[in-house]
Amino acid sequence: MVLEGAPRRLPPAGTTVPLLLLLLGPCQPAASPGRFGRAAAAAAGERLSLLSTSFVLRGDASHNQAMVHWTGENSSVILILTKYYHADTGKVLESSLWRSSDYGTSYTKLNLLPGITTVIDNFYICPTNKKKIILVSSSLTDRDQTLFTSTDEGASFQKQPINFSVETLIFHPKEEYKLLAYSKDSKLYVSTDLGKKWILLQEHVTKDHIFWAVAEVDADPDLVHMEIQDTGGGFRYITCQIQNCSDRTLNVQFAGSIDWNSLTVQDDYAFVKVSSENRTKYYVSYRRNNFVQMKLPKYALPKDLQIISTDENQVFVAVQEWYQMDTYNLYQSDPQGVYYSLVLENVRSAKQPEENVLIDILEVRGVKGVFLANQKIDGKVTTLITYNKGRDWDYLAPPSVDMNGKPTNCKPPDCHLHLHLRWADNPYVSGTVHTKDTAPGLIMGAGNLGSQLVEYKEEMYITSDCGKTWRQVFEEEHHILYLDHGGVIVAIKDTSIPLKILKFSIDEGQTWSTHNFTSTPVFVDGLLSEPGDETLVMTIFGHISFRSDWELVKVDFRPTFSRECTEDDYDSWNLTTLQGEHCIMGQQRSFRKRKISSWCVKGRSFTSALTSKICWCTNSDFMCDYGFERAAPLKSESNMCFADFWFNPDSPPDDCMLGQAYTRNTGYRKAVSNVCEGGVDMQQSLAQFQCPLIAPKGLHVTIKGDTLAVKPGEDITFIIRQEQGDILNTKYQVDLGDGFKAIYVNLTLTGEPIRHRYENPGIYSVSVKAENVAGHDEAVLFVQVNSPLQALYLEVVPVVGRNQEVNLTAILKPRNANLTVFYWWIGNNLQPQLSLDNFLVTRFSEAGEVRVAVQALCGNSMLQDSKVVRVLDQFQVLSLKFSKHLDLYNPNVPEWREDIGLIVTRLLAKETNISEETLLTVVKPGLPTTADLYVIPPTNKPKKKRSIASDKRISAIKQALNARNISFFLRGGFSVLVILSDSEYDSQRIGGGAGYWAIVLIFAVCLVAVGAFILYKFKRKAPGRTVYAQMHNEKEQEMTSPVNHSEDTQNIIQGEEFIDDDMDTQTLGNARGNHSGVVLSINSREMHSYLVS
Repeated sequence: MVLEGAPRRLPPAGTTVPLLLLLLGPCQPAASPGRFGRAAAAAAGERLSLLSTSFVLRGDASHNQAMVHWTGENSSVILILTKYYHADTGKVLESSLWRSSDYGTSYTKLNLLPGITTVIDNFYICPTNKKKIILVSSSLTDRDQTLFTSTDEGASFQKQPINFSVETLIFHPKEEYKLLAYSKDSKLYVSTDLGKKWILLQEHVTKDHIFWAVAEVDADPDLVHMEIQDTGGGFRYITCQIQNCSDRTLNVQFAGSIDWNSLTVQDDYAFVKVSSENRTKYYVSYRRNNFVQMKLPKYALPKDLQIISTDENQVFVAVQEWYQMDTYNLYQSDPQGVYYSLVLENVRSAKQPEENVLIDILEVRGVKGVFLANQKIDGKVTTLITYNKGRDWDYLAPPSVDMNGKPTNCKPPDCHLHLHLRWADNPYVSGTVHTKDTAPGLIMGAGNLGSQLVEYKEEMYITSDCGKTWRQVFEEEHHILYLDHGGVIVAIKDTSIPLKILKFSIDEGQTWSTHNFTSTPVFVDGLLSEPGDETLVMTIFGHISFRSDWELVKVDFRPTFSRECTEDDYDSWNLTTLQGEHCIMGQQRSFRKRKISSWCVKGRSFTSALTSKICWCTNSDFMCDYGFERAAPLKSESNMCFADFWFNPDSPPDDCMLGQAYTRNTGYRKAVSNVCEGGVDMQQSLAQFQCPLIAPKGLHVTIKGDTLAVKPGEDITFIIRQEQGDILNTKYQVDLGDGFKAIYVNLTLTGEPIRHRYENPGIYSVSVKAENVAGHDEAVLFVQVNSPLQALYLEVVPVVGRNQEVNLTAILKPRNANLTVFYWWIGNNLQPQLSLDNFLVTRFSEAGEVRVAVQALCGNSMLQDSKVVRVLDQFQVLSLKFSKHLDLYNPNVPEWREDIGLIVTRLLAKETNISEETLLTVVKPGLPTTADLYVIPPTNKPKKKRSIASDKRISAIKQALNARNISFFLRGGFSVLVILSDSEYDSQRIGGGAGYWAIVLIFAVCLVAVGAFILYKFKRKAPGRTVYAQMHNEKEQEMTSPVNHSEDTQNIIQGEEFIDDDMDTQTLGNARGNHSGVVLSINSREMHSYLVS
């Protein structure tokens, strides 16, 4: 770690400081000191005996950075490296290394090479044996670099020249002689003898994404995980052994490229990120098994994902979803880290330099499962606490009196305690909230009382029962240090003025005493104690002035306590929630704490945990499973979990095979670290079901490398993937379009690729049909033998009338205007229509299903999407609308609209007993969210020339909608209601064949004739010149007005208008105006000539 001091100045603009901290002094103004329990403190003062000694590092006044390290537990050695870091050049120009062997009473300046000036950039301590230390030294020219190694806590050093420039060193977590070195030219080296000899492992390695093997997870302790850049410029996740890490022995752990700076290996898990097609996907590997995509709620659509914790066989992540700017949502996973459930929304975040993100969530150390978080809703920030790892959250209870004993007048639900959850930039001072593993239940934090968190208020509060009760101790923010497992709490004011007084408490903050640690006030830069916080010795670092030498003050509390504690010196306290619940995470836990009246040292052997008792499982031990969310807090069903609209809990699992059995998802699961037994089991479904034979669905055929355009003679590999359905009993008929045909069995199960080569230029239709007894699915891919591919979305009305115009619209992201050529494929015709606009108006002359596909070509990038259009003689359309809550969670993406349409169709079919195959709900793009319901004639009934309005199904549908019986569950506990739009109460739209339009045309001709007669009769009542001018203007507008493809064409209903006896008429408009797009029909040779020219 790095501490920075005098001279305190900011680096020039644009300068990056490579070390950890540039300390310019705290920015808060000085505040009046708080008051203490004076009587108790005075009485205690007679028994207190503190020793303070100061030491000045002479000759280092110009040094503006320092690294301070207590070499290890049960050691009296402290090392301090001071250096002058020149921000303009980014180099260390001077340095001094100091060593103390008496807990900081005195220091000796070390001379590594007598007679030679040595500049030390950094030093590293071995985590498994803190006696082993490595210093990194470099010359001013960066041509020569040297390591100095020590095995006796810095008492002596051995020089080791190296031939590369070290950026950072990484010790092995278990073996003290092994370490990795990352160089400034992105190379990775390894040493197995504490830096004496080095071997190059890999080049083009990503900094900070290098990981040693994890014990009990990786079989080989000498394995190294790393992210490297390949020859094509992409990044990959590879592993290798340090004994043999050549290109031939590399193991690629993830198939395909990953995003730069995305590899994380932590505990049982490995994570990578892959961005493509304007979507980002996150993948996880559990205990080094195959990577699978992390399953967040379907429409979370993450912009960013941050890993909070991975302990206790569970992943805690913060996800910034598509609609969030300065907040994140918290999710909790299953043991494999695959399926995630929401635990808290809208946690405040802040962006830091170099794209670092700080999220206002803090894991309380010492007590597992306890977290603090700041939630931001409508600009208001409030602090919440959970005791069961996110299952339940509550506000912090405010104290009834302040530090002076006066009433706070802060009462829930309008007033609570709120804390700042900021991390300290300076590694040698505490953050705004301080917790330690060695002091469970003890939390000190800066914040305020009120309805929300106030940025400029930083009063200090303390709790000794893990957040159940709080007390105010100071009026200003203080830096905190725990000694002797929290038996002594030291506080120094966070201020920009020099200090000479520290405050301390030996009774968990009940009373406070003061101590003059120096005769001359100093600017305090940091506090340090022995690792583990188990001793009673601390060191204060600072400067007397901005240009003075570094001064170190040792404060020793050991003379205060004359003996070690015995069992009679401890009381027990039980962990409870704010509601008084003792069973937390399935167990009752009790801890030990020293009695206030006992003056003794807890010592190194002290353990705080006392007893734990397993509890019976209750409803509160279960949280919502993947695909489910809890109802709104104000509802009576607030503890119940409801399925999201996109999730069908009755469907069998994706891996359910014929002959196997499965249990339906109940919507509940127990947290992994919850240890309750017996009692209620909400996650176990008693009924078992046999896995049915499921028809294949979601069949895809792609070319390896994601390209649709290839060169003649180029070897290509077809990959066939099936999202749903049985794969063991499915046959796959493959036609590659050039005469090659084959039938495969279990093709998607074995993952067997189909390798092929097209010798001649042209366009080839590749089709795959997957079929079993339950049904079939097809996938079509058009391969152009001349250039590459990717993806796009085709929007088209799914049901149209025969011989009626239909608008096909291709939506591109991003849209490259005037640079994209669109190929439109209608049916099985291999000769496409070519356009320079992203729409095409066409007709279908025959009833049935017609597959429509579009390809977009821009340079060497080609995208494809396809849809199936149903061409009918008769159908009817009802306009629908939704309650306002749906607009709040509408990401305006096609998949979301499709899922909303599916749930509405399913609910209507269930409510009206109408076959689901005859209903189709299409949600329109944009806001407000609206939809069209297509009512299609049953396929098993003969066609009749009659108005569909007389169909009894329409009455049943309207009755269900008017009765408000159609609704579904949405995030936040809202129930979305589906009703008829306002226009449907007056009219309805009916589609049909071309025969009906003849009647409409005759009626229109009659209207024109009557109008002409009236105009002739009354033509003298208006000047002819004016009539002509008006008609002329209308003609000009008609010739120049463009087509509104965003509304008119999307709302075209291909069909016919009928007038009911009890309804008014509603006229439907088709697309009007001139089409500016160029629509061509060319053969392959003409197309090739056009693209080349």
